[in-house]
Amino acid sequence: MAAGYAPAAPARAAVTLPARPEPLRLDLAETALVIVDMQNAYASPGGYLDLAGFDIAGAASCIARIAVAADAAREAGIPVLYFQNGWDAGYVEAGGPGSPNWHKSNALKTMRKRPELEGKLLAKGGWDYALVEALAPQPGDIVVPKTRYSGFFNTNMDSLLRARGIRNLVFTGIATNVCVESSLRDAFHLEYFGVVLEDATHAAGPDFAQKAALYNIETFFGWVSTTADFCGAIRQQQE
Repeated sequence: MAAGYAPAAPARAAVTLPARPEPLRLDLAETALVIVDMQNAYASPGGYLDLAGFDIAGAASCIARIAVAADAAREAGIPVLYFQNGWDAGYVEAGGPGSPNWHKSNALKTMRKRPELEGKLLAKGGWDYALVEALAPQPGDIVVPKTRYSGFFNTNMDSLLRARGIRNLVFTGIATNVCVESSLRDAFHLEYFGVVLEDATHAAGPDFAQKAALYNIETFFGWVSTTADFCGAIRQQQE
């Protein structure tokens, strides 16, 4: 839901963002920062990923860099949008055995193995579902709930972006190889230019999962940059 779209100042200039495989020209009036699933489930000790046995050691540095990127975006008048993943308390939105999500979601599988967790993982209104406190949305930010990996599946994300003339999406968040990449792929097919800030993302799985996701993105679906380069490019435009 929208908290009242009111950027501090319209961003009108274009900048050149250092990126791989080549620099990307961004019109800041057509650019948004997307924060993917920065919830307790994925980034906090005791959250779903932690309970399921995934390494979340990199989440803290990811949170810190996302905060820096988000502050810089807001200062430049660039919209900040959050994806928030999860389901109703009864998990009807997650799908039953007839849905691939029922079979592949590690949160659902963890709850089936550990019945005492039923109703706690990624259930709307619960601690696990909540966005991490350090990245709480600010006035003017937009939160888009989603029920699958991609933030474009059965959401109003595309309409929100097109209504604001957005063509360029700068992605941050968790997990690089799952929800970030899935959302960026869908954005690519909807004719958006997608950039990932590699140091403001964290993969679910071993180190090679992060590298593989970034390789896929920069080779086939978008561009890869860093928090420092993103902030430097947009702040240089403001000087």
